[in-house]
This record gives sequence, C-alpha cells and structure tokens, in this order.
Amino acid sequence: MPGIRFLLKVSRPRFWIYVFGPFIVGLAGAATDRADLLRPDIALFTIYFLLPANLLIYGVNDLFDFETDRRNPKKSEYELLVRPESHRYLIAAILLTNFPLLIAALIFAPAVIASLAGFLFFSIFYSAPPIRAKAKPMIDSLFNILYLFPGIIGYQLIAGTLPPLPVIVAGALWTTAMHAYSAVPDIDADRESGLLTIATFLGGRGTLILCLLLYLASAVLTFNYLGAISFVLAAVYALMIAASFAAINADRVFSVYRLFPIVNTACGFLLFWYAVYLNFR
Repeated sequence: MPGIRFLLKVSRPRFWIYVFGPFIVGLAGAATDRADLLRPDIALFTIYFLLPANLLIYGVNDLFDFETDRRNPKKSEYELLVRPESHRYLIAAILLTNFPLLIAALIFAPAVIASLAGFLFFSIFYSAPPIRAKAKPMIDSLFNILYLFPGIIGYQLIAGTLPPLPVIVAGALWTTAMHAYSAVPDIDADRESGLLTIATFLGGRGTLILCLLLYLASAVLTFNYLGAISFVLAAVYALMIAASFAAINADRVFSVYRLFPIVNTACGFLLFWYAVYLNFR
C-alpha cells in the first residue's frame, strides 16, 4: 500500500510555494501589526495551503490523467506516475486531509468561504469531468486562477475585504501565464494522447509570446501598488521567456522549465518582503 512518501510525491513539494506563496503574500499585503498573524484562522490556513491543498490539486490531476501521463517522460524522470491501482488510496487521502480542515474553516473563517469555494471549484474541475478545463485550450490556463485564491484568502483574513480589483486582475494574468508556460514542455506528450491545451493550440513559440504579454500586462496593472518592482519582476520573466525561445530551437525547453519553480519562488520571496516593508516601515 502506498504511504506518506507516495502522498508527498503526488503533492509535488517543489510546487507547494505556488499555493502557500500567494497565501503569505496576501497576508503580508494586508497585515499592519504582527498580532494580525497570531490567530487560529491564520494557523488553520497556513496548514491547509501546504500538504492538504496541494494533494487536492495534484492528486485530482493524477486521478484523471493516467493515459496522458504514461506517455510523458516527465512522469517517470521528474514526477510520479500514479497507476490506477493506487487511485482508491489517493482519493481517501485527499478526503481525509482536506475535509476536516474545510469544516474548521466554516467555523473559524466564514468570511472567506466564497473564496475558498472558488479555490476548490477551480482546483477540482481543472482536471475532473464534466468540465475538465485542462482539455480545453485557453480555458485550461484561465482555470489556473486557482493559484490566486490563496492570496485573496490571506488578504481577506486580515483586511476583511477583497484586494483591489487591478491587483486581482494582475494576479489572474500572472497565473494564466504560469499555466501556459508550464504546458510548453508537455506539447509532444499531449498531442500524442490527443489532449488539447493552450500550448498544443498556439504552439510553443506562440504560447511563449502570450506568456510574455501577460507578464507585462500584470506589471502595468500593479505599478500603482508596487512601483518599479513590478517591472523588475516582469524583466525576470522576460529573460526566462527569451531563454525558452532559444531552448525551443535546440529542443531543450524542459531544461529551462526546470528552473521555473526557482524563478517563481525567488520572485514571490521578493514580493513578500516588499509587501512587509511597505506595511511595517
């Protein structure tokens, strides 16, 4: 029977920052006193946006993607191929790690229930039928807004309101670009299995151009709130896109993609501390 090591691999620990990072950035964007962070609801969601939320996102993905994943070398060399005989165990683990914390959220943080419902909806139906957004070009990347909801929840827990609309739109553009870029290394495997994605639809270069435009638009929308750091971050992603263009020509785009979590983590780290600086100076 699979164990905790199996569940950790399914949850993709190197990607935990994609959920937990926006959450703590949302907290930093709203907090003005250290006491704001020492509350049971903050502790609850701090736990949730680590293993449970990531097991939900990637576990549901693996449950419905076996036919695609078994053709993808990335699953045997870089990730974990979840075989059908492990599905029942994985479903039970997702329910046991998520359900108690979601019930606790209803009790301790009722104000964020709508945002939490949004996170659950986009996390599940990105992969699961009847929507299965990941098989619908453009819709697949738009559903990546699921990674924005932890940030919204973090902000709401402290401020009691939603973040400014331009910031929400900028975050949605950033998450869309994040998904689109991540789909580029999977083009061959997805085409072989008949899975339509934004990257199979636009092609590798077309997808990279779209990502660049989305990152730049996100920087413009956040400039009034973050100042020049918006374009510093956009420049980092522009360099990554340029490197990816060169890698596509040499059929080595996956070698650049492997740096993507590091780039995202570094940019999120910078954004977090800049928000702390703005609110606590």
